[in-house]
Amino acid sequence: MTLAAIRPALFSWEGFLLLVLVALITLNAFASPFFLTLSNQINLFQLSIEKVIVALIMTLVIINGEIDLSVASVMGLAACAFGFLFQLGVPAPAAAVLVLALGVFCGAFNAFFITVIGIPSLVVTLATLIAFRGFARVLVEDRGIGDFPDWFDALGQNGFIGPIPFAMILFFALAGFLFVVLQRSAFGRKLYFIGSNRDVAAYSGVDVGRIKATVFIASGFVSALAGLLFAARVGAVRGDVALGFELDIITIVLLGGVSIFGGTGSIVGTVLAILIVLNLRNGMALVNITGHIQTGVLGVLLILSVLVPNIQRWFAGLWPRERTDP
Repeated sequence: MTLAAIRPALFSWEGFLLLVLVALITLNAFASPFFLTLSNQINLFQLSIEKVIVALIMTLVIINGEIDLSVASVMGLAACAFGFLFQLGVPAPAAAVLVLALGVFCGAFNAFFITVIGIPSLVVTLATLIAFRGFARVLVEDRGIGDFPDWFDALGQNGFIGPIPFAMILFFALAGFLFVVLQRSAFGRKLYFIGSNRDVAAYSGVDVGRIKATVFIASGFVSALAGLLFAARVGAVRGDVALGFELDIITIVLLGGVSIFGGTGSIVGTVLAILIVLNLRNGMALVNITGHIQTGVLGVLLILSVLVPNIQRWFAGLWPRERTDP
């Protein structure tokens, strides 16, 4: 492979993120002898696994030129609905299926007001962020609900293949699936097309409403699944489950190079951003940096993520284009 062939990858935003990730891993490895251990690497993922799973589907939402602020509230509602149904005597498998259906309903509810009524997704999902969280608190009030079946808790707490938990396997499987959807399918091409220019896509015969509805329904389903995984990992649910997670999720996606205006971005960039954030947090924890400073660092990342398009243009300009003879 020639330098000309690999240059676009090296001087892309994903290439820059890869360099940052390698630097972070190197620094963390020198800072703590425990960083590269298998248990720490699994723990690195497990403590934030629900967020990063939702970040994958949020990538599609934002590429499509929309936003879903309700994802964390759907996670909380799903977890609380599972606890509520289980406490009523509904068998755990049936309760889990009903909760996933509830996630689909939440996504369809958002999609209806966005695609049919025509209200901007920022407004709709901000309203449902509040509404879904309110419903979650109504279901459990101020109680904590736990004592779930052992098999359910094992999904979030025990190794599924060796020491690797189920949620971690699901994350990589979903990342691979969504990569294929975005890069190798007609649906993915339409997703980018709509995000770049919705009106032109509609005039070209693309069913914009159906594509957007599909993405929001998928967002609701994946968020509900993440809520179930959170309940399994913690072993109990409360009304404040996943409170504030939407900001971390959006930060990761934007840091991965997905434009807030839609039309650009990739699953590869999101996965690299996930690894950067997880390694950054884990490294700070290993050297005893407090949670407040960690939050501040993520706030700086959020600011940088909004500036990603400008940084990308600057970074790409470091290597001048080759001249071609006519």
